[in-house]
Amino acid sequence: MAERQSPERQSPERQLPEHLSPLEPALHPGSHGNFEHGVDVILSETKPGSILQLAAWPGEEKQLISGIRTVTGLTLPDGAGGGSTNGVRSVFGFAPGKFTVVDEAEGLALAFADVVTPAIGTLTDLSHGRTAIRIAGPKAEWVLAKFFAIDFALPAFPLGAGRSTNHHDIFAQIQRTGADQFDIYVFRSFARSFWKALCHASEEVGYEVQ
Repeated sequence: MAERQSPERQSPERQLPEHLSPLEPALHPGSHGNFEHGVDVILSETKPGSILQLAAWPGEEKQLISGIRTVTGLTLPDGAGGGSTNGVRSVFGFAPGKFTVVDEAEGLALAFADVVTPAIGTLTDLSHGRTAIRIAGPKAEWVLAKFFAIDFALPAFPLGAGRSTNHHDIFAQIQRTGADQFDIYVFRSFARSFWKALCHASEEVGYEVQ
C-alpha cells in the first residue's frame, strides 16, 4: 500500500506548466536573408499579457468607447479602423462597434468587469488564443504588401489605426504602432505557418529576428 504524503511534505504550490510560444521551434534570433548591406526588416514576437475583444450592442458604441478610455487612458476615434497606442497599451476598432484592446500586463479583462456591463456589450479574453508578431523597419510596409491588399502608407494607414484582413485562410488583425512598425495578431494555430511565410517574404531585403 502506497504511503500517503503528510500535509507537511506536500508542496505548498502546484507548479503550473510553462507558457510556451507556438513560434518557439521556428524562431531563430539573428540576421537572415540578404543582409550583407544591412537589414531592412526586424521581426519579433511581442507576447502581450492581455488581448481582448470588446463588442458593443447597437446604440452603445459611444458608451463602450468611453469605457475603453476610462480603463486604458487611450482616446479612441469613432468608427472602425481608428485606434491609439502608447507603447504599453493599444486599442483599435476592427469592425463597427468591435474593438481589440492589448496590454503588456496580464489581467486587463478584470479591469473591464465593471465597465463592459451586459447592457453595453460583451468582452472576450483572447490572450491565450492569439499570437502577436511585430514587423518593423524601412521595408515593413513593402513586405506586408506582399500578403495583404492594403495601402500601408502613412496617409492611408495612420499611427494607431487597425485593419482586419486575411492572408489565404489566416485571419489577421494589424495595427500600426510606429512610423515603420506594425503589430499583427493571428490565431495561435496559424502563428508558426504565418511566421515562416513572413520570414521568407523578408529574405530579399534582409531581416533580423529578435
